Amino acid sequence: MTGKERISRILKHQPVDRVGLYEHFWNDTYAEYAAKGKIKDGESYDDHFGFDMSLLWPFHMAIDLEFKDEIVSETEETVLIKDGNGAYLRRHKIHDSTPEHVDYTIKTREDWDKVKHMLLNPDERRINFESYRNAKAAADKAGRFFCYAGVNVFECMHYVVGHENLLMGMALDPEWVIDMAETYANLIVGLIKKLFEKEGRPDGIFLYEDMGFKERPFMSPDMYRDILLPSHKYICDFAHSIDLPVFIHCCGFVEPLLPYMVESGMDCLQAIEVKAGMDLLRIHEMYGDKIALMGGIDVRALYSNDRAIIDAELEKKIPTVMQGYGYIAHSDHSIPKTVEYETYRYFIDKALQLGTYNKG
Repeated sequence: MTGKERISRILKHQPVDRVGLYEHFWNDTYAEYAAKGKIKDGESYDDHFGFDMSLLWPFHMAIDLEFKDEIVSETEETVLIKDGNGAYLRRHKIHDSTPEHVDYTIKTREDWDKVKHMLLNPDERRINFESYRNAKAAADKAGRFFCYAGVNVFECMHYVVGHENLLMGMALDPEWVIDMAETYANLIVGLIKKLFEKEGRPDGIFLYEDMGFKERPFMSPDMYRDILLPSHKYICDFAHSIDLPVFIHCCGFVEPLLPYMVESGMDCLQAIEVKAGMDLLRIHEMYGDKIALMGGIDVRALYSNDRAIIDAELEKKIPTVMQGYGYIAHSDHSIPKTVEYETYRYFIDKALQLGTYNKG
């Protein structure tokens, strides 16, 4: 069974030979593994580890397409950059991590109204046709399930105005945030249409939409329903209209939002972040018959580089979540360079051993 066949069947809860397999890594992990001779320079994780899926981000979503990132200040450990959204982001040099959101030039409805026009046209300059074409061909040749990947509307908005301004806007000026969400939803769909028309459809759509932090979502379920759900549903409805499933990556604790996220039309929930309070077994019990699940294996078990700890984590979860043929093995976040190559290889082997059906 190819990866494409396997993932396609898992999304439909149809019998397969084993659970699916995919993973995300922090950027500096590759350099660490390559420096130790564990992976060849230029070799993809997908090929090296035999993943069932491949993703590609082909869109440039910054407001100002012509803007080149500017270095505002720099220390030995960090660099502060102003980007094409007018956002000031501090990034670490020594290790890979989510950037610190320092400041934003777009903070209000009035600020937004001045730049909104730059997002109304799905300009082809935003699309990297060549990278999509090459990645799709490589996935097709390898028999992997290939996804267009990109940020969804909440991610687009917080990159522009920051979480604090965005969440205050949801509370105090929801019509402004609805307008931003609709603008980005229309842009995303418009760009997807142009890309697929020229280069062909993928096997699925993979959208990143972090909407929670530790033990809380960023917004109430009612706010999600009234402000974000319509735009999420618009994108999912479009994907389903051309027979493509939708994966939603969502870090943080988002369990209270899941009834509406399922209503939006997502086909698979990815990440299921344990340290934020998400519980893979509970989510499987509540939603495992409605959507597929990917992730939920505590990456901190891998941090330990202790095989007994990894065994315990996998043995507690895989035999249950594989029931119903709707699970894809993945950590609950991304693999950092502190996870030894041999540890990650062991994690894969153990997960697939436990996740194989009809072992006899």
